[in-house]
Amino acid sequence: MERITISLDRGLAQEFDRLIRGRSYANRSEAIRDILRRELEAERLAREEAPHCVASLSYVYNHHERQLAERLTEHQHQAHDLVVSTMHVHLDHDHCLETVILRGPTREVRRFADQLSAERGVRHGQLNLIPVDTESTAPHVHTRPKS
Repeated sequence: MERITISLDRGLAQEFDRLIRGRSYANRSEAIRDILRRELEAERLAREEAPHCVASLSYVYNHHERQLAERLTEHQHQAHDLVVSTMHVHLDHDHCLETVILRGPTREVRRFADQLSAERGVRHGQLNLIPVDTESTAPHVHTRPKS
């Protein structure tokens, strides 16, 4: 592990300490590592230097919307190579929350998320991408976070 030193003005350091206490970090180093990972991953995604990812797509929809549940299921079947798992939650008499876990080429994962989120009746679609490195070993592929 490499050690670095940073200087912060007192006000910023105090705010940072409040933030890390609020998020239950054990120390400043752990918090800084997480912030750096998040920024590096965002930068890789922005520059399209993250060819593979794991992701969660969450969305709310009205299950009374005409044939929407069937259309959403059809999208997932069409993308069976990307979809790892789906969790379905009934929020009330009208609305459901689904979270779809995805894995694959980042461009294809984004395209799937955009198509599904654009269906009439889908609301609050949110995609969370995590860039990964892949390693192919028979009979399957391993993925691990890039940073």
